[in-house]
Amino acid sequence: MNIREINEEYSVSGQITVDEVDEIKALGFKSIVCHRPDGEEFGQPEFAAVAKRAEELGLKIKHVPVGPMGVTPDAVADMVDALEEFERPMLGYCRSGARSTATYEHAQRQRG
Repeated sequence: MNIREINEEYSVSGQITVDEVDEIKALGFKSIVCHRPDGEEFGQPEFAAVAKRAEELGLKIKHVPVGPMGVTPDAVADMVDALEEFERPMLGYCRSGARSTATYEHAQRQRG
């Protein structure tokens, strides 16, 4: 897991595993947003499995998939909702962290 801090409230990572959710909690993250659609790559953990462990640990988690169409208005709106509703620091993840970064940047512009 390679976590990159964007700012004090938001960091990004490539794909995480169910087992890494414990480490994410231990690092002090309060919430997680997944920007990766299920089934994008063989062997990728399903969002439901990651979400189950996150919820067991008391972390808020949301699925805001960003697929081949790129960052859509719906994805931005869902990310704005997550930023307004969830405690931070927040971790966003996708395959490489790029979609999580882009979605966050679009949401921040919309938030003003």
